[in-house]
Amino acid sequence: MRRRLGRDGPEIFPLGVGTMSFSPVYGEVSEEQCHAVLDAALDLEIDHIDTANIYGMGLSEEVIGRFLERYRTKGGIPFRIATKAGNCRGRGSGNSPFDNSPEHLEAELDRSLIRLGIERVCLFYVHRRDPRFEIEEVTDTLANLVKKGKIEHIGFSEIAPSSLRRAAAINHVAAVQSEYSLQTRLPELGLVQACEQLGTALVAFSPVGRGLLTDDPPNPDRVAQSSFLSVNPRFVGRNLPRNLKASEPLREIARKIDRPAAAVAIAWLLARSPVVVPIPGTRSADHLRELAAGCVLELSNELLEQIESLMPPGWAHGPRYSESQSVGPEQYC
Repeated sequence: MRRRLGRDGPEIFPLGVGTMSFSPVYGEVSEEQCHAVLDAALDLEIDHIDTANIYGMGLSEEVIGRFLERYRTKGGIPFRIATKAGNCRGRGSGNSPFDNSPEHLEAELDRSLIRLGIERVCLFYVHRRDPRFEIEEVTDTLANLVKKGKIEHIGFSEIAPSSLRRAAAINHVAAVQSEYSLQTRLPELGLVQACEQLGTALVAFSPVGRGLLTDDPPNPDRVAQSSFLSVNPRFVGRNLPRNLKASEPLREIARKIDRPAAAVAIAWLLARSPVVVPIPGTRSADHLRELAAGCVLELSNELLEQIESLMPPGWAHGPRYSESQSVGPEQYC
């Protein structure tokens, strides 16, 4: 059941926990809630946690670091931690929104390690590409951080298949992070295939469509409380009711087989490719259990075909990002 984090990486539970939700981006959240999610992850044997320096401007890492304090004298850290840097939105050199310079990436990594209270991370991603640096240069930077013992494996977030191949020619890329779900299927146009060929894990964020692919999808009040969703095209104006209606077939299928819709969405995604590792974010331990149920749910070919027929590529209304949110991810189709 376990999946490998890259060709040479560790075997991990097929589902990780994304922790952007440990910051207020989706609404207010308490540290107690976050720690309850991490406790539930341990109970479920989930061992991969994904964060970033920009989530709450370090808050997500600090929350995780305080959770890990109880384990430092009890035989070691129970999670494999991934973090990211390079997305600085004006805080980088030359006032660029992104900074992939060696100095910036290492300095931000050092700050992340302090916040997390650990000596190295399992996986370190470049969060967004900086056009001032060729990807071969950036890959060399990451490889040097491996040599220094600060990271174990390297990754990139939101890059094109062509960029992945260029990077992999310099050093093996353990993981590429990209949004991938029944709602957002762009990775199937080249990225999934490149990851399979190169032995790279495709770490899928927002695997339940930021809540649309669940039994309790966002309503206007919850959208208004989220700094991200309140400006995201799929959740504002007329698109929200359209997408609630368009995603209803998944909930109907889930009810027929007596499973949570989120579990069905995760099972569908895991069935797409053995390199896919979903990292849903949640502030609820109960919801994490629903998501993890998808890891042991085998969908029949008939059911997969039914899902595909009712929710074919392109069913969602509106682009996945607003104009400002789309700055940084590489466009390849």
